Amino acid sequence: MNIQSRLPTTPDEFLRWNEGREGKREFVGGRVEEMMVGVSKYHAVVVARLIHQINVQLGLKEYVTSSAEFGVVTAGGVRYPDVMVDRMSGAGTDLAANEPLLIAEVLSPSSYTRDFGEKVIDYGTVDSLLHYLVLSQDEARVWVWSREADGIWSGPAQYAGPKERIHMARLNLSIDIGDIYSGLFDPS
Repeated sequence: MNIQSRLPTTPDEFLRWNEGREGKREFVGGRVEEMMVGVSKYHAVVVARLIHQINVQLGLKEYVTSSAEFGVVTAGGVRYPDVMVDRMSGAGTDLAANEPLLIAEVLSPSSYTRDFGEKVIDYGTVDSLLHYLVLSQDEARVWVWSREADGIWSGPAQYAGPKERIHMARLNLSIDIGDIYSGLFDPS
């Protein structure tokens, strides 16, 4: 007997269907897409250091900083960003963010086009989102899209080099690029 479960057709169905399944997938344009599971060492380091800086500055009471296991619902479906800052609201059993404020993706060879293309558009549809960051894992370089006070989505602003800082006043957050990339690349 061959039993196949019906594939989800809405973000809410996808979140419930995907809960507890092995592997990584996203729901984009009404389709389930398999995603990369393993990452490089530098990818993992960049994610960990970014999360550390965010948690130290924002604290743990008002915000939740998560990695790729927690979803965000967009106009195009459900994504699982490398890093996300959400307000501490909703229930502990929620499967997606209630009010994501910052989303970050770390580039990999297979995600480059998607991170700079469809995800910019997709994440831009999330009304609460203030900043979308794309971080290189090959050099000290970060691209930032920001939602202005009037709601307009602008960017990317590009920050390169270890002496750069990314100031995000609406979040009261400042990311030190030198700390994120410290020791990863030969300075010569």
